[in-house]
Amino acid sequence: MTLREQYTSYLKRPTAAYYIILGTTAALSCLGLVMVLSASSVISLEQNGSTYGIFLRQLMFFLISLFVLFVAAQWKASNWEKFTRWALALSLGALCLPHVPGLKLTVNGNTNWIHISSFTMQPSEFSKFGLIVWGAAQLKRYEETIVEKSPLRHISFLLAGIIPAIVLIYWGGDLGTTTIILGITGGMLFLSGLPIRHFLWIGATAVGMVAILVIAQPYRLHRFTALVNPFAPGVYKLAGWQPAHSVMGLASGGLFGEGLGASRQKWGNLSEAHTDFIFSVLGDELGLLGTLAVICLYAALIYGIYRTAMSTRDLFDRYACAGIATWLLMQVIINIGSAIGVAPVVGVTLPFISYGGSSLIADFLGIGFVLNVARKEPALKSLLRSSRASKKERKLRQGLDEQS
Repeated sequence: MTLREQYTSYLKRPTAAYYIILGTTAALSCLGLVMVLSASSVISLEQNGSTYGIFLRQLMFFLISLFVLFVAAQWKASNWEKFTRWALALSLGALCLPHVPGLKLTVNGNTNWIHISSFTMQPSEFSKFGLIVWGAAQLKRYEETIVEKSPLRHISFLLAGIIPAIVLIYWGGDLGTTTIILGITGGMLFLSGLPIRHFLWIGATAVGMVAILVIAQPYRLHRFTALVNPFAPGVYKLAGWQPAHSVMGLASGGLFGEGLGASRQKWGNLSEAHTDFIFSVLGDELGLLGTLAVICLYAALIYGIYRTAMSTRDLFDRYACAGIATWLLMQVIINIGSAIGVAPVVGVTLPFISYGGSSLIADFLGIGFVLNVARKEPALKSLLRSSRASKKERKLRQGLDEQS
């Protein structure tokens, strides 16, 4: 059997998507910890007097994320149903918190954070997941209860919750999350069967909205103009600084990279090196091969989630998984696009790799939900049960052997 036939045979197995999601999530998360340690060492030394300060916080977030993943993957369907009833209210309530005096925190011009003493959180990261599960429940209700279906009614089932969320997010100046929410909505509508021809005017409306939001704020317009030539004298030291040095970092990495920890751009030239521009540091230290490997891991992860969505029979699970896949896909495209200079800088993290507790925990929450859906499939459920039974049998035999 050839290598191609082996891969094809593996992908045909009902367990393939489950293990692809587990494997790629583990690989990206471990790589993320290494890259956060490398990319944050300089700024961590300046702020905390130790090169490990930021890394240790990210390690703590990672351990919390593992617990969230385990709980979400094991949660019963009845618990998810109860959560769905309150998902929209919780999401909108969370999005209101950054506008509460005493709680709100402005970072890089965006008021989408809250702080209580030294604890900070970005509620919009969790609202993405809440809006996804609420939207999935709405689309399922539309499919099962509406007899006289129409595109306008189809779309209206989501807009009732999406529009208030977008208003609250943009109120804080977060164009990146606004764009991601619009993308998630489009992806879920597409999978739910909305005719393709209607996406033309939906897309035109979304582009028009984003254009208006960009023009409304001069600093956003400067970021778009920096895409043309970030090295131009008029923009280099302003909006062009980050994309210019990001491209420098990627270019200096070459094919194999400078080696872990050897990036030069993170030494003060590239701001947000451990968050928004960690992909540039990754390319500088691991080279073109490292960046391509990361992109392949993301492609495999998103493929596994979409495959899980298409294989499940429950409409709620299908739409929710599709929304989670679109969420991750949008963040990867926007973040990497910003790093390579083909998309404006809008402050979007790279899933599982960038520093940030809110984004990492929210990402693992989404993956936990997808694994929960995958575990419901009869073939995988049977395999996991047999695997647990065989482990118990081996432990029992081992115990008997030790006693004898």
